[in-house]
Amino acid sequence: MSFPLLTVTAAVPAVGAILTAAVPAARRTAAKWLALLVSLATLVLAAVVFVRFEPGGERYQLTESHSWIKDFGVRYELGVDGIGVALIALTALLIPFIVLAGWHDADQEASSKRWRPTQGFFALILMVEAMVILSFEATDVFLFYVLFEAMLIPMYFLIGGFGDRAHAGSDENAAAQRSYAAVKFLLYNLVGGLIMLAAVIGLYVVAGNFSLTEIAEARANGTLDMATNTERLLFLGFFFAFAVKAPLWPLHTWLPNAMGEATAPVAVLITAVVDKVGTFAMLRFCLGLFPEASQWATPAIIVLALISIVYGALVAVGQRDIKRLVAYASISHFGFIILGIFAMTSQGQSGATLYMVNHGISTAALMLVAGFLISRRGSRLIADYGGVQKVAPVLAGTFLIGGLATLSLPGLAPFVSEFLVLVGTYARYPVAGVIATTGIVLAALYTLVLYQRTMTGPVKEEVRSLPDLRARELAVAVPLIAVLIFLGVFPKPLTDVVNPAVRHTMSDVQQTDPQPAIQTVEAAK
Repeated sequence: MSFPLLTVTAAVPAVGAILTAAVPAARRTAAKWLALLVSLATLVLAAVVFVRFEPGGERYQLTESHSWIKDFGVRYELGVDGIGVALIALTALLIPFIVLAGWHDADQEASSKRWRPTQGFFALILMVEAMVILSFEATDVFLFYVLFEAMLIPMYFLIGGFGDRAHAGSDENAAAQRSYAAVKFLLYNLVGGLIMLAAVIGLYVVAGNFSLTEIAEARANGTLDMATNTERLLFLGFFFAFAVKAPLWPLHTWLPNAMGEATAPVAVLITAVVDKVGTFAMLRFCLGLFPEASQWATPAIIVLALISIVYGALVAVGQRDIKRLVAYASISHFGFIILGIFAMTSQGQSGATLYMVNHGISTAALMLVAGFLISRRGSRLIADYGGVQKVAPVLAGTFLIGGLATLSLPGLAPFVSEFLVLVGTYARYPVAGVIATTGIVLAALYTLVLYQRTMTGPVKEEVRSLPDLRARELAVAVPLIAVLIFLGVFPKPLTDVVNPAVRHTMSDVQQTDPQPAIQTVEAAK
């Protein structure tokens, strides 16, 4: 294919970010509409990528390859497999809703400062979108590393410069909390990135190039043979960075601060979009480049994933802040994703990939509706709400569906992915599969308690005048809920794309699905 579709898909939001930032200061509304139109154009291009991808064809498709830094063998090399295609579609789908939900989030700053925060806010969102999409397309390890680190810069400014208005205390205290959350986010991810950089350099020393496809081919035909200790050290360097991004316990502590202090749309951008780069990279780079080391580390990673599942859910139960509750719930969900990846079964890895997509949509639905609620009341504390369903029934209903999706109710999209993860894990690690099911029980507890305390019971005086969802807010919530229901009853469009890529990944690590321990009638006789 001569047309560089993958490059154009990432370039459109990048160019749109520059144009949005250049909109005159007095034309804030124009900047918003430009950002929305660019995000919709990117969605159309992502849909074209999804349609043009052939699940039964070559592993990496729509490929592009150009020399970048010739002396070091660095190439601008792109290609997508089924996993990358699914996550590009997720990213492109969510950004228009993030833009719509954040329509007024920078207006307060715009009224009090001379610079152009509205233009900057939407330009940063589009720049993050461009980098995330390109990271899902990159098949050159060095190119991926550059994108992996570069996306931290716009995220830092989105967290630190555009914080949640519903903050208890003075404006100075709110600014200090935002700054702390942004710096913590940046430092955690920079440390992970620096360790990964050392591993990237080590990989080049061993393999002589950065091409994922060439390294995998060299390993397959025996021309590249890594020493066991070398492979394990390189694996740990990559995995540490991805575990910070994911985030995996005990490297998770930056996430509740970042999501709590950011605006609701930026919180969705963090956990539903950016963090998926970490789990995606575990599949593409950890398993693809270091198959023996991946199997060696699997028992320890499964333990960490189980701790994330149970710990995140338990801490979510005790939260008093709505946004921090969703953050800890996401830590638990990322534990399920990582558990599915390292269960080393096709069901587990298919479920993990679907979980990345479904978690992104369900978290967006819940967090964005929660953001609408918080912006009305001016508080993130659960105790400040009560009886909302009597004064704003549509808001309460959409909030309930988002919560039910979070607890993986059958009929909604996350149920399919969570079920596959548990089945795939139990097939190889029965004890781990049983322990992981406690996350389902705890998810029902924190979700239903959250709904009960905020939406039911007597109507508190402070919420009597809360308006219901407006047209713009309905345009955010309703399509997300529709997608959750559609993928909950008909996940085939995603599974058809994902499953062939999972088979390739299973082949990389030389694993096959364990056979059921069930005797046939003939064998019993």
